[in-house]
Amino acid sequence: MGNIFPIVTLTGPRQSGKSTLLKSILPDYHYVSMEDPDNRLIANEDPRGFLKTYPDKTIIDEVQRVPELFSYLQTHVDAENREGMYYLAGSQNFLLMQSISQSLAGRTAILKLLPFSHREMKKAEILPTYVNNEIFQGGYPRIYDKKIQPTDFYPSYIQTYIEKDLRLLKNIDDLSKFIRFIKLCAGRIGQLLNLSSLANETGIAVSTVQSWLSVLEASYIIYLLKPDHNNYSKRLIKSPKLYFCDTGLASSLLGIEDEKQLSTHFLRGGLFENMVINEFIKDAFNNGKEPNLSFWRDSTGNEVDLLISIKGKQLAYEIKSGATYSSDDFKGIKVWANLSKTSPDDCYVIYSGDKRLSTSYGEVIPWDEL
Repeated sequence: MGNIFPIVTLTGPRQSGKSTLLKSILPDYHYVSMEDPDNRLIANEDPRGFLKTYPDKTIIDEVQRVPELFSYLQTHVDAENREGMYYLAGSQNFLLMQSISQSLAGRTAILKLLPFSHREMKKAEILPTYVNNEIFQGGYPRIYDKKIQPTDFYPSYIQTYIEKDLRLLKNIDDLSKFIRFIKLCAGRIGQLLNLSSLANETGIAVSTVQSWLSVLEASYIIYLLKPDHNNYSKRLIKSPKLYFCDTGLASSLLGIEDEKQLSTHFLRGGLFENMVINEFIKDAFNNGKEPNLSFWRDSTGNEVDLLISIKGKQLAYEIKSGATYSSDDFKGIKVWANLSKTSPDDCYVIYSGDKRLSTSYGEVIPWDEL
């Protein structure tokens, strides 16, 4: 993208490896972090002087902390008219995208980086041994680089998130209620979003729930999977489903202290489903694309966990955390395939077993071969 746009913006959750990645692939670029108060002061008080100091080939990290700089960047890159001048990185997507839309629209490519994917960990030979370990540990690079226990990493991560990100936003007054809200969200992984239920259990208004969900989405803590819009049946469910961008973080919020506890946890199936869907999202992001994902569910309970739209064609996936395949695993997909006239060639079950199977309803794929 750096050979097309004057600016490339890389966004993603805090500590997902954005800075490390940019510095490793751009060794001849200057690196400036706006977490440093001195850098932030200069960029805010003398943006022209800052850009004279760093006129080209510069990585500006946590750039959302200096929104005043964006309009000066616009003027500077327009005048220079060169590609690959700046790489911007930021972990607070709401503030970052607000500044980009105001000043840098059309001048920057936007890329996203989530924590390590299954494929990346496998290639780097750091993949946890078992599925439950992978769910519990999550994919944040520091856990693997520094060999930090998830029970130490994630509580500190949440504290850092509160101290560095939430205080930049104006609509969080009661932090104890907000922490309770995040934990309640973790308990609803893979479930249909019920705003009223979240509001009642947290003790806040529905409008506040909507606002706080937006904050969590902008911070890459959660995402909402939208229902499929194709109207094969008028009895379709129209609420989104809630998932976390990292299952290790979700496990910590659920109070899970080791992988053994996870094996009997009531949300083990939801967390496995979450991890699988995350892989499709990471694969899209890592290829510079936006994922086109949804789910399908009708009012009688027939459901397809994941639909992926590729060039006008939909692929259907049912996600099962068990290691044993059953023909009932295709139950929801068969209903959907009949309504949508989809071939079994485009239907799949993903499970935690180790054998790939071909059936008359579709393919059964082991998680490790995804």
